Amino acid sequence: MIRCKFEDLIDEYLFNRLSNTEKQKFEEHYFNCLSCFEKMQEQEELTEVIRSQGAMIFQDERGERESISLFEKVASFLTPKQWVLAAVSAAMLLTVIFAIIPSFKKTPPQFFLTVEDSVRGQSISLISPIIDIKTVPRYFEWKEIGDDVEYKIYVYNRDLLWSESTKKTRISPPEEIKKLMVAGQKYCWQVKAFSAQGTLIAVSSKVQFQITKAE
Repeated sequence: MIRCKFEDLIDEYLFNRLSNTEKQKFEEHYFNCLSCFEKMQEQEELTEVIRSQGAMIFQDERGERESISLFEKVASFLTPKQWVLAAVSAAMLLTVIFAIIPSFKKTPPQFFLTVEDSVRGQSISLISPIIDIKTVPRYFEWKEIGDDVEYKIYVYNRDLLWSESTKKTRISPPEEIKKLMVAGQKYCWQVKAFSAQGTLIAVSSKVQFQITKAE
């Protein structure tokens, strides 16, 4: 099986070690790559366990033999019931792999991040502005998708004009950005949603709007 070159960036992304450009490029890739999408979920779960229980897993306890492996340390946190569930889940997974997957090709969640294309998977619905508006927008608004979510808005003309992060579902552009928006020009905007861990979880289509010329 060919290994995706983007897999090497998963840890860098989760620990926020990518530049903004690299981060955006990686996000757009892994939502369209089944392999990276699944490995991202697995790696994020493992990272969360290490973050929440790392001190207990890696602490040096008196009398603990020095040769104990990391696997044994992590395994010690699993109860017998959890081991049984893990074994059953593994058996079910193998059944699916050998019985179902050969007949059906799974389609990964796909996000086509252009004005013309639609969004598949979990998406964010944009409310305002859309199509033609008479004046420079006083605010941008979209629908909420859940609790403890951080949104990031992007506004474009031909290039990125403005971006900002917020916990709310409505945000007003600063005055200096409003002054850059002129009548007769077309603009588009997009919103991305991130989990509390900083992982991209949803994205909207790019919606176009135009400020109509004054009569």
